[in-house]
Amino acid sequence: MSAFAQYLISGLAIGCGFALLASGLVTINRVTHVVNFAQGMFAVVAGMTAGSLLSAGVPHGLAEAAAVLMAGLVGLLVGLVTLTRPGLGAQSSLIVTLGIGFVAYAVETIIWGDDPRSFPGLPGAVRIGDAFVQKQSFLVIGATAMVFGLLMPFFTRTYLGKALTACASDAYAARAAGIDVTRMGLLAFAIGGVLGGIAGVLLTPLMPVSYNSDVLLITNGFAAAVFGALTRPGLALGGALALGVAEAMVAGYGEASYQTVVALALMLAIMIWQATHRSALQHEGAR
Repeated sequence: MSAFAQYLISGLAIGCGFALLASGLVTINRVTHVVNFAQGMFAVVAGMTAGSLLSAGVPHGLAEAAAVLMAGLVGLLVGLVTLTRPGLGAQSSLIVTLGIGFVAYAVETIIWGDDPRSFPGLPGAVRIGDAFVQKQSFLVIGATAMVFGLLMPFFTRTYLGKALTACASDAYAARAAGIDVTRMGLLAFAIGGVLGGIAGVLLTPLMPVSYNSDVLLITNGFAAAVFGALTRPGLALGGALALGVAEAMVAGYGEASYQTVVALALMLAIMIWQATHRSALQHEGAR
């Protein structure tokens, strides 16, 4: 029972990191209709930047905040490359973000090398029966709850949030109302970068990152986002938590190498179910 509790809490913490990545994907997709396959890169950049700053003597808190800001700036740059090219459709933009991710491999390897990196998070552990759970796991869960708690009033009560929501609902109507849709798209990419950066600085003490860690991160983040049809952050959060717990249980009671298989199988099953469900609805509507 102690092992189960340890796997459960650790899985919820990892799932919270996936949820932050998924929420960034959802934010960008809702506003721009672009699936950003460079989302995992934001977490890697933030995690490695925080580690470098801490190694240079920058105190905790300041180092993580600077790393998240760096991820937001990288997100803005990705948005500039993706959205400011005339005539570039959503499918082409997806390929552009995928290409940016490959370019990032080379840049990250040049800056940080190819060895996995980590840094100490919140010290200490909490005892649960005969098992111990890192306090960093509780920090990840609490920080994620806070971020999601702030996202809702941001999108419903602030001018920028309402403008983003308007673009997500109807870009043509938003443009007619005087909202700069391209600027809102860039803001969405910057927010996606910040959310990915938060995931990176929270998860890196729990799971070391390297230049190719974004593959695992985007696979899990995309699987969670697909659970919410790439438009509903609440469902994406639920999918991410379920995914994190499932992977923790697979690693704890089975083989850690099967974790990615869980994400891929879940993503494929959801996509098949959604396609089947849409087809059934269209068939019913045509009758």
